[in-house]
Amino acid sequence: MSIDYPRNYDVIVIGAGHAGCEAALACARMGCRTLVLTANIDTIGLMSCNPSVGGVGKGHLVKEIDALGGEMALAADHSAIQFRRLNTRKGAAVQATRIQADRQLYRAYMKSALEAQKNLDIKQRMAEGFLVKGGAVCGVKTTLGEHFYSAAVVVTPGTFPNGLIHIGPTKISSGRAGEAAAVGISDSFGSLGFKMGRLKTGTPPRFDGRTIDWSALEPQPGDENPKPFSFWTDSIEREQLPCYITYTNEKTHRVITDNLHKSPLYSGEIKGVGPRYCPSIEDKVVKFRDKERHQIFLEPEGLSTYEIYPNGISTSLPLEVQYELVRTIDGLSGVEIMRPGYAVEYDYVDPTQLRPTLETKLVDNLYFAGQVNGTTGYEEAASQGLMAGVNAALRVRGEDPFVLDRSEAYLGILIDDLVTKGVDEPYRMFTSRAEYRLLLREDNADMRLSEKGYAIGLLSGERYEKVRAKKTAAEEELLRLESVKITPDTRANEILLSLGSSTIKKPQSLKEILRRPEISYSSLALLPGGESAPRLSEDVLTQIEMEVKYEGYIKRQTEQIEKFRKVENLGIPEDFSYDDIPGLSKEIIQKLSRVRPGSLGQASRISGITPAAISVLMVYLKRGDMERETPDQSFSS
Repeated sequence: MSIDYPRNYDVIVIGAGHAGCEAALACARMGCRTLVLTANIDTIGLMSCNPSVGGVGKGHLVKEIDALGGEMALAADHSAIQFRRLNTRKGAAVQATRIQADRQLYRAYMKSALEAQKNLDIKQRMAEGFLVKGGAVCGVKTTLGEHFYSAAVVVTPGTFPNGLIHIGPTKISSGRAGEAAAVGISDSFGSLGFKMGRLKTGTPPRFDGRTIDWSALEPQPGDENPKPFSFWTDSIEREQLPCYITYTNEKTHRVITDNLHKSPLYSGEIKGVGPRYCPSIEDKVVKFRDKERHQIFLEPEGLSTYEIYPNGISTSLPLEVQYELVRTIDGLSGVEIMRPGYAVEYDYVDPTQLRPTLETKLVDNLYFAGQVNGTTGYEEAASQGLMAGVNAALRVRGEDPFVLDRSEAYLGILIDDLVTKGVDEPYRMFTSRAEYRLLLREDNADMRLSEKGYAIGLLSGERYEKVRAKKTAAEEELLRLESVKITPDTRANEILLSLGSSTIKKPQSLKEILRRPEISYSSLALLPGGESAPRLSEDVLTQIEMEVKYEGYIKRQTEQIEKFRKVENLGIPEDFSYDDIPGLSKEIIQKLSRVRPGSLGQASRISGITPAAISVLMVYLKRGDMERETPDQSFSS
């Protein structure tokens, strides 16, 4: 017997992990009456694996979520117990932020954010399937027989669809330790006709910090002056904790090799494909036999717990073998395991069945986000959740969809890669995936995206005004740097030499001086005329230095983007037929027909689509545009 819930919603979000939280908050903030269905309210925003946020590529995504009006960076700042800027000796494009979080503080913050959000209801229910009418989703049914109705549904089930945990020979039907798998929702994907696959991820054992010999380990402190993750956080006041570094060794590797037959990864029990860039310790030892040791970061789980996360030794070996291998490691000879490591297999949906809005092609108004699309990581999940939520809200409001292209954001790269190329292993974001990464830096995410977030109703006016003021201050100071000239007198040249720079023989602007690699913005104040600099925030100064020092590269990438857009913006109708185009092979026709790219640029990124095929397609698309633009002359006199 089914029970119809009396209240209708604009959007229902299934799941309250990182994708679900961002999706729900986005919909509610954009004025939609939103319902979150989660199997356990106490695990809203829970960090299932590593208690950290950010990293190279991942930190860029978090900054972009923040710039648009999302919540992840604010939650990270609230719960951070260590901040680290990565790649500070490398170029600006690959510098990134990473924080170590107090797991429980992060979860509590995100739960509170959802509970306090206007237009948002939360119910502890297990979703079992979808209500579909006329090819469009119209609601969700739960395992309790309830029917909740809505105009759109966002699905963010994480690793729960048919989740199966492996610890040695032991198998447990579960999406996360201690929580039941979602079988019904997975079956519903198949019944709707979605092509599905199987992936795998894993987590390491957790240690009791009181049983670790910390004196034998190398400490890794955080930044002395931590810079907030969010553009909207003023300062960080919370106590910072160190992490520690240790290494596996020959004895560790021998224990693993001797027990490899007990690993479900190598016994054939696990069928799903695991993440290439976050392999288990078994995989590391097998695939990198020449390496004498592997680094392990011992990371605190929080301020009020002794639990330690050993980053780098994810494993699904039997518990007794886990004990044996970790106790061969320096500092861990007497360590106690509080939670065993395990691998988890789960179902995912082929993301090429999605539009760039993350709406499915098979069922209208149904959106997928997170690990169900074949990604790995909190940041990738939250990014998709935000974009799916935004587009669901826009659909409900009857407005145009919101899609970011590859030249605008890592968010655009992530989604374009998924819906165009699909996945054959869990997808992880890297800066190397960005063609225009110098323009897509962490530091300028607010300048790139906040206006867009404000325009769609996600970012508040107060925060948008802060970005506008920052932009104005940077523009005014850049004009001043161009206008102030330094003459080649003795004093100016002596100062330049003292700064490790060469002398000048003709007048140069402060901007030209700042372009030199060895000159910082603060150094300009030492030069005649440089004393008149206004008091500016660190964020504004960062923008100014980046714009000046990388001006030539930025100009070149901007020109490349203009060329890219000429191809990218040539749209392909969704019902376009490739069958009758001479010059396209059957294989290429099949690939184009399966993915249904929305533009020529997207078509060009499909694996196996040749430049020659793109040229042929371009001719036909342009011919079609001309025919549509030419008025019908058949009735003219």
